[in-house]
Amino acid sequence: MLLVLITVLGIHFALRDARAQTVTQTDATITVSEGHSLELGCKYSYSTTPTLFWYVQYPGQGLQFLLRYYSGNTRVQGIKGFEAEFRKSESSFNLSKHSVHWSDTAMYFCATSTTVCGTAGGAEHKSLDL
Repeated sequence: MLLVLITVLGIHFALRDARAQTVTQTDATITVSEGHSLELGCKYSYSTTPTLFWYVQYPGQGLQFLLRYYSGNTRVQGIKGFEAEFRKSESSFNLSKHSVHWSDTAMYFCATSTTVCGTAGGAEHKSLDL
């Protein structure tokens, strides 16, 4: 049986007007068996509705875009079977996949930004190992 291990690191950024914006992934480590479903939690702190992103970095490769939410439908479909759901009431944008595979081994990054030019965003990532 192959297992998925996810490690969490956090990065926090401040906006130019001194309002704090953060992105937080809640679990320090998650273990998932291959073929099972996966959900990676992402909470954000922001005074307005931000644009939210998920990125992935596979071993030995650069950062790749998975999906983005900026308005409209709260469920966003991404590549390789990943999807995320924006829940404004919970300030969350959780990434999920119905069945993980060993090829999903990677670092997963949750990020946010505003639509205002020149403001900083927040980002956080988790590593996924099988």
